[in-house]
Parts: sequence; C-alpha cells; structure tokens
Amino acid sequence: MSSRLYSTLLKPKKKLTLLSKKTTSGTTLTKPARTRFAPSPTGFLHLGSLRTALYNYLLAKRTGGDFLLRLEDTDQKRLVKGAEQNIYDSLKWCGLKWDEGPIIGGPHEPYRQSDRSQIYQQYTDRLLESGHAYRCFCSKERLDGLRESAQRLTPPTTVSYDRNCGNLSREQSDLKASNGEEFTVRFKSENHYPKFTDLLHGSLDLQPQIHKDDIRYDDYVLMKSDNLPTYHFANVIDDHLMQITHVIRGEEWLPSTPKHIALYRAFGWNEPEFIHIPLLTSTKDKKLSKRSGDIDVTNYAKRGILPEALINFVALFGWAPKKTDGNSEIMNLQELVKAFEIDDLTKGNAKVDEKKLFFFNKHYLQQRIAREDVEIFEKGYELLKEESRSEISKVRSDELLKLVGHNLTTVNEIVNYNYLLSDSVDYQTEHAVKFLTTIPKETSISILSHFTTLTIDTDISNLIAECVNAGNNKKDIFQVLRFALIGSIPGLKIPELIQFLGVESAQKRIVDSIKFLE
Repeated sequence: MSSRLYSTLLKPKKKLTLLSKKTTSGTTLTKPARTRFAPSPTGFLHLGSLRTALYNYLLAKRTGGDFLLRLEDTDQKRLVKGAEQNIYDSLKWCGLKWDEGPIIGGPHEPYRQSDRSQIYQQYTDRLLESGHAYRCFCSKERLDGLRESAQRLTPPTTVSYDRNCGNLSREQSDLKASNGEEFTVRFKSENHYPKFTDLLHGSLDLQPQIHKDDIRYDDYVLMKSDNLPTYHFANVIDDHLMQITHVIRGEEWLPSTPKHIALYRAFGWNEPEFIHIPLLTSTKDKKLSKRSGDIDVTNYAKRGILPEALINFVALFGWAPKKTDGNSEIMNLQELVKAFEIDDLTKGNAKVDEKKLFFFNKHYLQQRIAREDVEIFEKGYELLKEESRSEISKVRSDELLKLVGHNLTTVNEIVNYNYLLSDSVDYQTEHAVKFLTTIPKETSISILSHFTTLTIDTDISNLIAECVNAGNNKKDIFQVLRFALIGSIPGLKIPELIQFLGVESAQKRIVDSIKFLE
C-alpha cells in the first residue's frame, strides 16, 4: 500500500489516552504497560530508533510496567558486524535499561528472533492446519513477473500475488513439500482488512489497492524459503507471547498494521494498542538518512554530546508536554518519565534541529562541571593530552575546564583552549596579526611597560588605573594585554587569564611580547 494512499485516510480523530482524566487527587494510571523495542542489527542505533526506544521506555516506566528489548535478526543477509553490541552499548549509555531481553534474560527468552525458529514453525503449522496460511511454490521468476504486471496496472499496485498456490489441496501441497520443492508460507488474507484504532491517529480504515478487473491478493509471506520468519510474522508471534500491551513504532509501519491485526485475529488473539509516531526530517523537511552515520548515537557521543542532552533532545521529536507553572523543556530521564503522556504526542513530522541539541548539551555540561563530575574531567584531560605537544598535568587540565566551562557547548571544545597550557605565545596567529594592524607597536610597548613589575601581591586593577592615568585608552590597554598574554584570542577576561596563568607566567609573556614588538 502506498504512503500516499494511507496518508489520505489519517483524518484527525479524538485521541485515546492510557491515562485517566486528572482528578483533584492527581493522575490515576491504568494497569502497567508492557512495551518493547525491537531493532534489527542491520546498522548502528540512530536518532529515529532511539526515539522509538525512548517512548516505549517512558510509557512503560510512566505506568509502572516493563520495557523489553528484542532483536529482530531474521534478515541474516543485512546484518552488520558490531551492530548488535552497538545497540546494547547505546541504550545503556542513554540510561535506557531493559527489564527483559538479551544479556539479562527473562521469562520469555530467547529474545533474539534467530533463536526462536522452532516457535515460529509451531505457529506456522497452526495456520496451515486452520487454513489461514498455505505453501507457495512459485519461482522467483514467476513472482517477479507478477510484481511487474501489477505495476503496469492503472493505478499500479504493490498487491501482486494471484493466489496460484492457494488453490492447491493440502495433499498436493504436502506432496510437493515432501518431494523437496522449495516453498514459502503465505498468509491467506481476507478480502477486506478490519478497521483499527491507533492511539495517536484515531480510527483508521487502510485497505490494499485491488484492481477490479485483475484481482490480486495481499497474501504476504510469513515464512521464507530459508525457514526464517518475515518481520510481519515474527513480530506478531513475539508480541503476543511476550504479552506486549502497547506497540510504539514509526509511522512507516502504519500500512502494515492491518496485516498484523488480521494475523492476530487468525490466531484468536487480541492485538496490542498501536501508536505510530511521525517521521524525523531535516530542517529542510527531507527524511533523515540512516546511512550517513551522522545521526548514529555513537557519532553524537564522539562529538561530545552527553546522553542526558541527547535523550532530552530526542524526547521532543513528536511530543509536546503540557505547559505548567515553571515548565521547562529541560528534563532529565526521571522527569521525562513523570511527564510522559500519550495525549501529548503530535502527528506532524518532527524536524531535527541540532541548535536545540547544543543548547541542551551546554546546560547539562555546565551542571556536570559544577558538580565536578569525574567522567567529564577525565574526558577533558584525555582530549588535552591527545592535542598537546607537551606534558599536561591532570590538575592543570581540571583548572582549565573550570575556567572555560561556561564557554563550552561540548567537552570536546576544551582543546580550543589548549593554548592556555602552553609555555609560550604564538604571535603569528590570525588574531595576533589582526591586532598588530590596529594599535601602533610603540603604543603597545608603552602600555606593556606598566605591567612588567607584575607580582603576586600586585592588584592588576591598580596597574590598569596607572596606565589610564598615563594617557592610555582603557580599551587599548585590554587589547594589548590580551595580545601579550594569549596572542589576542578573544573570550576570557584579563584578570581570569592572569589568575589561571599565574603571575610568573603572565609576566614572562608580557616581557616576551615586548621583545617581539621591538
């Protein structure tokens, strides 16, 4: 079914809520939700998947329920080396701890679909016995031909199968299978899918596009010829057996939802509640590319983004918490859990603007620096050591981070202040060269001569006052001192610079700058 077709059916409806209406005694929750995050290890965890995981986590924790992790790894050809471990590491880094899943186990293990083949075979047999499924022995060439002919119809359709093998008797099908003929197993779909309710989009009636003169059937594959299940089959079986109550996933899965509901009902099961969240787009309204690597969680971590900032950023992609007194968009994970409600989810595509991410990161970074977070100070030290040509002490590294922390958006930017740890000043930088064109050398030397007597007991403000009384412009004084101390690099205040450098180093730099200017 095309996205164009189903999108026209997404008419605004009154949204349902998991939470009851608020009363004077507060919010009363319904029974705990069991949610799951079921990624395919076909790539590293990216922003879209992180948001899906986060919303499922928030809903589970908001209602006192459980958050499960399950690996959907049945598409063996597309598996990426290291992707599974990356999923584990990224979720842990973000603080999203699963209650059941790989590594920790649980009552519904295994939680890796490739380890559940016998389970899927059992339920395949049930559908074959009940007549809700049948074996398909059609060759790839025949199926390709059917798909091509379906595309030539007016209008074209992705529903292409003609149910050729659905007309085989069970005896004929069993004989072909016993003779070793390769087959898949298809679901025998009804002519009309049932309506369903999405907690975000409301009541939906999504039907496959069937040509009135060339009838095809939406008999999708359940089990592939390699005896592995398709996503459509495995996720329904697993969600039922793992007692999932709510499925939060991307809007791209909306067209598949009627297939899944039909499968639930073929087994006589109740389907979970569905919540399909909007796509993530760039600021130019283009769908984010998963393949570029720029939106991988790992990449953000390498760029110095903190997990609490990334989680805060991602939470607002399609969720607008209610405004209250003192309300702020800045929320840690515990605050997000407390505030999360399905009613506050939004339908429009969510634009990913990293300006907001850096705003959050600066806030959380300053919090960490203020409480002298060991991890941040260690990270700053490691970065400075990698960048520096000379030996750097941990003490000086920590002092530098405290000094410039209010200017940093990410801890990675600490290397931009490496010059403060150098024993000498580079007077040939762009900033320094520009300074040399603004104030005559004679004036600079005259100003600097007032500061050559700088000692530990000297009040720098007194020396500046003396220099002003000698007829010098205060603005020029600060510019000249900045040139002498750090080569005119803007940012820090002169008293802060002298305090950090130390009087001895500051005086040496002043003397060296005079020699350079002479």
